[in-house]
Amino acid sequence: MKLQREFEKKIGYQFQDQKLLTQALTHSSYANERHIGKHADNERLEFLGDAVLEIVSSEFLFHKYPNHPEGELTRLRASMVCEPTLAFCTRELELGKYLLLGKGEEQTGGRERKSILSDALEAVIGAIYLDGGFANAKEFIFRFVLNDIEHKQLFYDSKTILQELVQGNFSQELHYHLLSEEGPDHDKKFVVEARIGKDVYGQGVGRTKKGAEQEAAYHTLLLLKEQESKG
Repeated sequence: MKLQREFEKKIGYQFQDQKLLTQALTHSSYANERHIGKHADNERLEFLGDAVLEIVSSEFLFHKYPNHPEGELTRLRASMVCEPTLAFCTRELELGKYLLLGKGEEQTGGRERKSILSDALEAVIGAIYLDGGFANAKEFIFRFVLNDIEHKQLFYDSKTILQELVQGNFSQELHYHLLSEEGPDHDKKFVVEARIGKDVYGQGVGRTKKGAEQEAAYHTLLLLKEQESKG
């Protein structure tokens, strides 16, 4: 309960029904291990939160980009509510710290797994919607998902943006170098660095090679932006 109260302070919302918050933070591995019932985990709340997130993000984009056609709005929404971006949003909340996980999931890095984090974030949205209504859920989404949208877009499209930037401004080619690959098949950890020619820029860590490359590209973009601002 202490951790839940800490999480409530972090999100700026206090639950009337604490059971909803507990459920939102309960992964199926924990529910199965503790034999606490088929619907005690956060999967149903995730289903609901996903729908709330879609309508709120759709409305946000509709007003923010009045001249964008439907296809572009759809693409933008998909990039904002996809698994990697939602997992990225949970960093500020340290959501992984508050999850109830089974021992096996805990031991294989479940608190950092993007699929678990993004699902839990949607479950929290669903729980807030049921507990405090649409306005409170919308406020949470605006504060933690739709804030700093340009920065998150940079993260989601990092590989494409970096490729275009390098092609337009560098004579050497961009490539990704695998530094290490550790762990069993179910719990891989890849470490990758982005290089432009022979020069090393950003480094990334991920559970897939693609995820590590995305992280490396993102850190490279931040570094290049910093260098540009210094002139």
